[in-house]
Amino acid sequence: MKNGQRLGWMLAVVAGLALAAGCGKGKADGEGAAKVHKLTYSIFFPPMHIQAKTGMDWAAEVEKRSEGRIQITVHPGGSLTKADQCWQGVLSGISDLGMSCFAYTPGRFPLLEALDLPLGWPDGLTATRTATALAAKYNPAEIQGAKILYVHAHGPGILATKKPVRSLADLKNMKIRGTGLSAGLATALGATAVGMPQPETYDALQKGVVEGTFCPIETLKGWKQGEVIESITDTKAIGYTTAMFVAMNQKSWAALPADLQKIMTDVSAEFVDKHGAAWNQADAEGLEFVQGLNRELIALSPEEEALWKQQVAPIVEKYLAQSAEKGLPGAEFLADAQALIAEARAAQP
Repeated sequence: MKNGQRLGWMLAVVAGLALAAGCGKGKADGEGAAKVHKLTYSIFFPPMHIQAKTGMDWAAEVEKRSEGRIQITVHPGGSLTKADQCWQGVLSGISDLGMSCFAYTPGRFPLLEALDLPLGWPDGLTATRTATALAAKYNPAEIQGAKILYVHAHGPGILATKKPVRSLADLKNMKIRGTGLSAGLATALGATAVGMPQPETYDALQKGVVEGTFCPIETLKGWKQGEVIESITDTKAIGYTTAMFVAMNQKSWAALPADLQKIMTDVSAEFVDKHGAAWNQADAEGLEFVQGLNRELIALSPEEEALWKQQVAPIVEKYLAQSAEKGLPGAEFLADAQALIAEARAAQP
């Protein structure tokens, strides 16, 4: 396929698979048409974060197109379920809808862990499109039990620290916050990994519980963490992402008549690029924010970049070995992800 065709085809599959999976489970068109479906939506991002706002915009658009037959109450900031409890909260019905990171429940999503690998993700739009397309294409057993509406993922992770890191030697034994794959990155690079979700990171940095964090640069503004670090090391050469689900309780989904399921499916497909663009915008604003704080921006030398790539290579190899042991198509999933990344890079000016 030519550049972009593969991703375009995969994204086209998203709406088709989602609708096929849902139609027939809900009520027939017209049946119960006057009923108002009141839903709760748990989002772990704080209310002023651009991704929380984009999630709220999604909810508002669903309400608009359903002409009020769907009404969604959004609970941002982990106020309904905490970040690491959101998936289970959706499964159990604590919330009808939820947005959080797959990585907050380690080992629960063994195939989709490939999305978080240090593959040199170029930007949030590419990561979001790829994550949604591959989740739909493979539709693994690990996400059954909830209805995945779409997936989004941040731009390439960087290293933000309280003291400058210019080399692996500088990083050795530093306490670095991470989640899921990013915690594994810290260990592979010789640091001491401290597993921690984003909502706890500001205080941990401020109090010296950790000395740095792996994160997308948007986090330094979106979660205000730029206030409590001093330098940023550009680690895009080993750029990882963190994939985030927008999921719905299966019973809540099945309770919707088919026309309302289609509205949710259509709006979700449109919001894939809206979330991806929001990540890119947030990264640009995050960089501007830390520049305004006069934080030091450090570029690794070519020699250091090569060393860092060498150190994290076993993480990818481990994923392949573990997925093969579990009988999962990890090699195929990873190859698809790498192909989509390469196509996106080739299409960039």
